[in-house]
Amino acid sequence: MSSPPVSSTTPKSDPSQADSHESRPPRRPSSMTPLLRRLHFYAGILVAPFLIVATVTGAMYAVAPTLENLAYRGYLHADAAGPAKSVAAQVQAARRVLPDLTPTAVQPGIDGATTRVLFDDPSLGESYRWSVFIDPATATSQGALQVYGSSGALPMRAWIDQLHRNSHLGEPGRVYSELAASWLWVIALGGLALWINRFRKQRRAGRDTRLLSVDRSRSASTPGARLARTVNWHGAVGIWLVVGLVFLSATGLTWSKFAGENVTDLRSALNWNAPSVSTTLGHEHHGVPMDTSSAAPPEAFSPEALSTTISRLDAVVATARSAGLHGVVEVSIPADSATAYRVQQSREPWVFSRDVVAVDGASNTVVDVARFADWPFVAKLAEWGIQLHMGILFGVVSQLGLLALCIALLTVIVRGYVMWWRRRPRRGTAPLGPPPPAGAWRAAPYPAMAGVVVTAAVVGWFVPLLGVTLVGFLMFDAGLRSVSRLRHR
Repeated sequence: MSSPPVSSTTPKSDPSQADSHESRPPRRPSSMTPLLRRLHFYAGILVAPFLIVATVTGAMYAVAPTLENLAYRGYLHADAAGPAKSVAAQVQAARRVLPDLTPTAVQPGIDGATTRVLFDDPSLGESYRWSVFIDPATATSQGALQVYGSSGALPMRAWIDQLHRNSHLGEPGRVYSELAASWLWVIALGGLALWINRFRKQRRAGRDTRLLSVDRSRSASTPGARLARTVNWHGAVGIWLVVGLVFLSATGLTWSKFAGENVTDLRSALNWNAPSVSTTLGHEHHGVPMDTSSAAPPEAFSPEALSTTISRLDAVVATARSAGLHGVVEVSIPADSATAYRVQQSREPWVFSRDVVAVDGASNTVVDVARFADWPFVAKLAEWGIQLHMGILFGVVSQLGLLALCIALLTVIVRGYVMWWRRRPRRGTAPLGPPPPAGAWRAAPYPAMAGVVVTAAVVGWFVPLLGVTLVGFLMFDAGLRSVSRLRHR
């Protein structure tokens, strides 16, 4: 059968119309997904090495308290049993171990733990002190070690702390950890948005997809299937980690150099800092204030007067116990008669409050007090967050949780690099799925892009390393787009 003749009314294509369609600029998309993909891609490729270092050292840091208890058991646990000697006798025993230094604080041992007597030493680094460990039952020394920070980290944990904090490179090394903490929350939240958007698109297309679990039902016999399984693992595991990663980022930034200073300034401006007690005895015991504006600075105790101050420690500890300070406490030893004893509860597992009192040793009266219950709510959150980040708040439970979080994050990072490697262009074959296109930020919707710019400016000012590197990424991306256009021409 012959074909029917073509009707004379059949429309023919107009070359001029085709040219006009080709020359018309493409319509701007109404989604921020291309920009998020590109940003997530850059951050994942370029910031991930810093995240790997922070994650590995963070895993070590998480379990450091338990490792410390095992490695230094001979220092931390008392050998003898029986009633404890007086705190004053234990401090005097520690003075005989380090006779050239002056004791500045003591942590009386309870429940089989040794007493720590702390000494400042100008020859040590910043935040380091000597600690002499005394058996409470016999008032004999079980050794002396350097301790670091307010938590009293022993040498192994202090070394891990500095490795995680600055890779033992001093202040310049803090840039690496701050860069990792600055980008961690951006990568986590960006990945969350991308994975949910992908899940919705595939559901609308009628495909069987999963949001919160890894799909192991499909065969991984082909490169495309292997890539799909890698993407699925990367997204499904990553979505479970988002809350933990944002928490680690936020708490980590409080210790950082640049962003940490801004956090401190913000908390001070909004009165979100933990209250402190005054240890200056500038008043009469009858409550009548004294004028100390023209008084000479107090002189340090003589060795004989220091012995008298040490002899009052047991009464001071008893007064603090009566004021409600239970558990492990650290008692400062005043250096002069114008300073009160400061007694504060130490950071211990499953202890959620840290009360502090100032005690006048001459009268055994509490002259100032700061209750944890009266702290601003943000200050309480910061304290709990710091303890949880350090693996202290819930003891071994929090340490194992942090260790699992670090291991899972490492798997997500490795899967991300595998995705990038499998999508790379190879000679003679097409890449397994196109990578995020360069210049995606130029094609984002104008209103949304304006909001992104304002938000990035504010966040970049508050977290400077994030702002600087974000500008660098955008400039690098624009350069790649320009080079690509020149090649096409």
